[in-house]
Amino acid sequence: MANSPQAKKRARQNDRRFQINKARRSRIRTYLRKVEEAIASGDKDAAAAALKAAQPELMRGVTKGIFHKNTASRKMSRLSARVKALG
Repeated sequence: MANSPQAKKRARQNDRRFQINKARRSRIRTYLRKVEEAIASGDKDAAAAALKAAQPELMRGVTKGIFHKNTASRKMSRLSARVKALG
């Protein structure tokens, strides 16, 4: 357990950041799930719209330090390829 005032403050800050990052990560996963569901249903228009909505959320996660840039790019690339393949 943290004993010094500085360590106690860091523990409080870490907990606060954890809650914020957890909410952001959950929000991004929801957007990605909507894309997955649209792809599974076979609706290309809905999938494209969901992908367009998910992209800025995913990239915002990169700028906030939740995801690595390459991870987000890889997810976007794979999802867009799957949407394109719906035809």
